Amino acid sequence: MTGREDGRIRHSAWVRATHWINAAAFVALAVSGTAILLALPRLFWGETGALDAPAWIALPLPVNLEQTGWGRNIHFLAAWIFVLNGLLYLAWSLATRHLSRRLLPDADQVRPAHIAGTVREHLHLRGPGPTQTRYNVLQKLAYLAVVLVLSPLMLLTGLTMSPGVTTAIPELFDLFGGRQSARTLHFLCASLLVAFLAVHVWQVLANGPAALMRGMTIGRRAPAAEPARRHEREAKR
Repeated sequence: MTGREDGRIRHSAWVRATHWINAAAFVALAVSGTAILLALPRLFWGETGALDAPAWIALPLPVNLEQTGWGRNIHFLAAWIFVLNGLLYLAWSLATRHLSRRLLPDADQVRPAHIAGTVREHLHLRGPGPTQTRYNVLQKLAYLAVVLVLSPLMLLTGLTMSPGVTTAIPELFDLFGGRQSARTLHFLCASLLVAFLAVHVWQVLANGPAALMRGMTIGRRAPAAEPARRHEREAKR
């Protein structure tokens, strides 16, 4: 959650813009996706599934068929905003080497001792603080998983649930084992993304939210003396 080491810029305008567009789209996807899920809160493996059929996972949610209409409309719109914005971010990251410079773990970060130390910090609820000059190894691995694994899976499984798309690309059924299998994988990926978001928000709140929000909104670091004074105050507690 920190920016470049040089100067006072924390995040470029491209990172800030795509971050907040993705945040808004994801909230819309989560709300509308829940409304759609309530029509059939049961998950299956294969091609078919129904309320009275044996389920692979039966979610403890009430059945509500009245929310599906608006839920599907918003979900479709937010999904394409999320996808197009993500593709812009990925193209920009590759063009500027942002992905390799900022998100690939450095050589010292992949050492077992370093990884173990980072895990211990998180287990003891100790974060790196707002003066951190690079993402830690857990952050990098989590961001890479979201960008390169979970988001593409969300897109492909979502397309597999569309009859129009699978009519044109029936190979998607072979890839995921059926429409209901794709729906189940879509739900599991969405759950992991929600868990990522919860940890992300907790990290912001635990590590100087004012400074981190300043960096992700106007892109500037707080004056250098302020983080130092904050850490001195916390050390004296």
